[in-house]
Amino acid sequence: MIEARGEREVIVRMLDGENLVENLLSIDVTAAVIVGGIGMVREARLAYWNGTEYEEHEVAEPTELLAMQGNLALRDGERVAHCHLTLARRDGTVVGGHLVAATVANTVELVLTIPEGIRLKRKPEPSGLVGLYPES
Repeated sequence: MIEARGEREVIVRMLDGENLVENLLSIDVTAAVIVGGIGMVREARLAYWNGTEYEEHEVAEPTELLAMQGNLALRDGERVAHCHLTLARRDGTVVGGHLVAATVANTVELVLTIPEGIRLKRKPEPSGLVGLYPES
């Protein structure tokens, strides 16, 4: 993974074969908003929240990463990633959902913004989701 930092921005390039989630969690920030991501992934596991639980599905073949958005926050002092992906298959069909796992295919390029003076925390909710609780 290649990383460059400004005062409030982090630009990341992930390389072929790297674990997308592990790399995200290795970025040394306590809070960040993923404002954009493009590239390619394979062996992706995405999930859909049905109102009660996540239903996972696998997209094994290499797909173009058309969009990635989300955030990095803290839950009980540990960094967690909450991201959604939009992926395009070779035939042009599009799938998407909550990122569970993925391997970088060729490259993934991300832009993160570090919110100034704002902490992002995650807390369990009665619905079963882990909600975002921003704090000044």
